[in-house]
Amino acid sequence: MSLNIVVCVKQVPDTALERTLKEGEGTLDRASLDGLINELDEYAIEEGLQIASAHDGEVTILSMGPDKASESIRKALSMGADKAVHVLDDALAGSDALATSLALSEALKHIGFDLVITGSESTDARTGVLAAMLAERLGVPQLTLASKVEISGSDVTIRRVTDDGVETVTGSMPAVVSVVEKINEPRYPSFKGIMAAKKKPVQTLSLSDLSVDAGSVGLASASTAVADFAKRPPRQAGEIVTDEGDGGSKAAAFLAGRKFI
Repeated sequence: MSLNIVVCVKQVPDTALERTLKEGEGTLDRASLDGLINELDEYAIEEGLQIASAHDGEVTILSMGPDKASESIRKALSMGADKAVHVLDDALAGSDALATSLALSEALKHIGFDLVITGSESTDARTGVLAAMLAERLGVPQLTLASKVEISGSDVTIRRVTDDGVETVTGSMPAVVSVVEKINEPRYPSFKGIMAAKKKPVQTLSLSDLSVDAGSVGLASASTAVADFAKRPPRQAGEIVTDEGDGGSKAAAFLAGRKFI
């Protein structure tokens, strides 16, 4: 069975850098930061590539973002994906999860799919709801937080680790699957892969291409907004306890005063 696998990839600011919000908007200032593939999406890419290899499939990268997101798209292609679709439109700036899922679901309908794979969440927003929203809009099963994925015929089965044990969930394709970081070890792009990625097709789709009303996405249409924000206060100096034979009791009193013990 040849599978049409689509992996959703988001470009996010480098988490190692200090991040700030824009005055007046309350949105993350992305332009001043280096962008990279959302870490959890790399596991989704790797899983898509492994499934495609085992089932004679094809992997398409789907990403929504500004021109700068093309850097992450090319990296995903250099890892081994076959082609990519870039949803690019200025009206999408500031979109929340609801608007993002709307645009991506319409893109998925446009390009077609058997299996959609996402990371469990993004490191910038950390909502963890995109996979469920996509499945709901597409009317297909959602199998979330997978630590293992198996394909058998038209069925997809995942293993999910919970606080109470391990759950096994099965659904029929087409379906949406989100994966956690323990599922695999993402590969590094090879030099051959980097060179090949330059020739792989990347299709650009606008909101008009997807028949999505610009008024239903973007910051002005977001269902939530940041009312106010302030910089994190500087860390206060810690309390130094001098051990004069009673260091243990002083430490215990310090912890008890803060109700740690």
